[in-house]
Amino acid sequence: MRFYNQQHQFYCGVDLHAKTMHLCVLDQAGEIQRHRGIRARPQDFLRSIEPYRNGLVVGAECMFAWYWLSDLCIEQEIPFVLGHALYMRAIHGGKTKNDRIDSQKIARLLRGGNFPMSYVYPRQMRSTRDLLRRRCFLVRRRGELLAHLNNTFSQYNVTPPPGKFSYAANRVDLTKCFDDASVRRMVETDVTLAGDFDRQLTSVELYLKRNAKIHDPDSFHRLKTVPGIGDILALVLLYEIHDIRRFADVGDFVSYARLVRGSHESAGKAKGSPHKKIGNAHLKWAFSEATTLLMRECEDAKRFVARKTKKHNKPKAMSVLAAKLGRAVYWMLRRKTAFDVHKFFAC
Repeated sequence: MRFYNQQHQFYCGVDLHAKTMHLCVLDQAGEIQRHRGIRARPQDFLRSIEPYRNGLVVGAECMFAWYWLSDLCIEQEIPFVLGHALYMRAIHGGKTKNDRIDSQKIARLLRGGNFPMSYVYPRQMRSTRDLLRRRCFLVRRRGELLAHLNNTFSQYNVTPPPGKFSYAANRVDLTKCFDDASVRRMVETDVTLAGDFDRQLTSVELYLKRNAKIHDPDSFHRLKTVPGIGDILALVLLYEIHDIRRFADVGDFVSYARLVRGSHESAGKAKGSPHKKIGNAHLKWAFSEATTLLMRECEDAKRFVARKTKKHNKPKAMSVLAAKLGRAVYWMLRRKTAFDVHKFFAC
């Protein structure tokens, strides 16, 4: 966890929403200079902080509407700090909670050096990263439809036709397998929606391959040296990581990618591993996919998982391989080297 501890003349805490925002401005002594709610519009925000522009720092919690506020502060050369939402739960700990109280607590965290920092992703790359994330969402929805098709056959004890439903050719005339009109209508709906998702995903992936601006071509090609990682998965990893140098060491990176568990300990007693959602869910998904594809392409990976399965179990063995792959990717990008499968499984 990193905290913002720089000193400024004024500290502005912002409780940001889609249409409104509440801001609190403190001076160095901790006295409130301005505390008010305004519309979430650039001109209203700039007008409210105008008397405190010199020596001002702005802090806001990481929620879905932070893009415009970050961009505005950068354009106006105002220091902006993004707060880690899960680490900032302390602001909700009081008996009473509202926007006015939250904005003041954000400002006091900022002033006191206890403001947990999140990464302010560069403006030029955010739209492509968001499109890649949207593609992952569409892939999951498509997977749910295909799983429902399989479950429908099991539910009515009907033998499905040969072949996987992930291929459009295997989803032809599935309604003929059922006698009930409502079931046929349900299957038809799933098949139609799955076809729509297929077309949308094909279009999005083609757009990404043609138009994604690869800010670091060398790293992109290094990621593709990992067996099983293609263009799209390499783009996901590249855009979610952005700059490997923002991670001080490999432990920070694998923790950010959710590849290792946290731990709570008190008085020598372990309290479990809470806060599993702290980190980047998209990197976690990408490394899970990369691990599965690595096992498909590499015999050494299969033997590694089989060996770990004897000691633990299959899910744990896959997690160990994912964490190992995450460390390898970190050092590949740090040292600017390609993936070496023999060296990877030698240690």
